[in-house]
Amino acid sequence: MLEIKNLSIAYGKVQVIWDLSITVGSEAVGLFGPNGAGKTTLINCILGMIRPISGNIYFDGRDITGLETYQVVRLGIALVPQERELFPLMTVEENLKSGAAYIPHARNQLVDRMNFVFTIFPVLKERLSQKAGTMSGGEQRMLAVGRALMACPKLLILDEPSVGLQPSIVTEMFAKLKQIRMEGVSILLTEQNVKQGLKVIDRGYVIENGRIVIEDKSEKLAQEEHIKRAYLGV
Repeated sequence: MLEIKNLSIAYGKVQVIWDLSITVGSEAVGLFGPNGAGKTTLINCILGMIRPISGNIYFDGRDITGLETYQVVRLGIALVPQERELFPLMTVEENLKSGAAYIPHARNQLVDRMNFVFTIFPVLKERLSQKAGTMSGGEQRMLAVGRALMACPKLLILDEPSVGLQPSIVTEMFAKLKQIRMEGVSILLTEQNVKQGLKVIDRGYVIENGRIVIEDKSEKLAQEEHIKRAYLGV
């Protein structure tokens, strides 16, 4: 589905990603690493917000390198940004509808998409008239994921979904991600909380200093000595 080949990215003269290659099929894939490793930069490049200096990005067999963000989204990639970026003065319902507003095929399935989101996050159905800015951090994160799902994505990208959430909410959120995957949506997850992330994904990559240093299935990543020392505190 998503194939990134030999991607290099720079901000001006400062290169931040070197010759990076990853793939995401019909599965959940994790991208783990510390702050500054290049995770968000990679996401921004996939979404067309940054142009690479070399390499290519393919989605469903099509080269999407250099496409505008709205074109990438219409092809079936949706992002849940780290900061949620909701419309705080708009209601839950209005925020959800905004996720489908500029995607023609999603807009035509508005009721079905809303019902799909409610199967994942029933609390949102109970809060339709509540303004997003008055919700708790966990509820806002659910709303951000729900809004992304309104776009009928084939691939859902989540940038550090556990940031700012208390541990019990993190556990609940990752359980919801497993449910989303079971509904047929592929997932690319960037995360510092490796312990929780490994419970959701099928495969994972570790990125450090702009380079992929480890790639393996989730159960094998959990046994990697480097990951145990650097990310699991073992």
